[in-house]
Amino acid sequence: MRRIVCDLLLLYWIVLLIRVLSSWFPRPMSGPLRTVWNAIYAVTDPVLRPLRGLIPPLRAGAMAMDFTPVLAFVILLVLIQAIC
Repeated sequence: MRRIVCDLLLLYWIVLLIRVLSSWFPRPMSGPLRTVWNAIYAVTDPVLRPLRGLIPPLRAGAMAMDFTPVLAFVILLVLIQAIC
């Protein structure tokens, strides 16, 4: 059971990394890539949304830097180290 939890945490870490990297590119308007994009956001948003209440985006003129994925990565790594 513990191994399954460890594998799921690692998988979630990878999905979160894919979300961060994909945020550097424009969103596809349609097609299978759009479906994958929506699935990644649907899986990661429930974790990132509450964290945004703790760390609001840092404004720099017209741009905003979202540091909530960094906090999510740290939390995931702590969980992985504690459980696995």
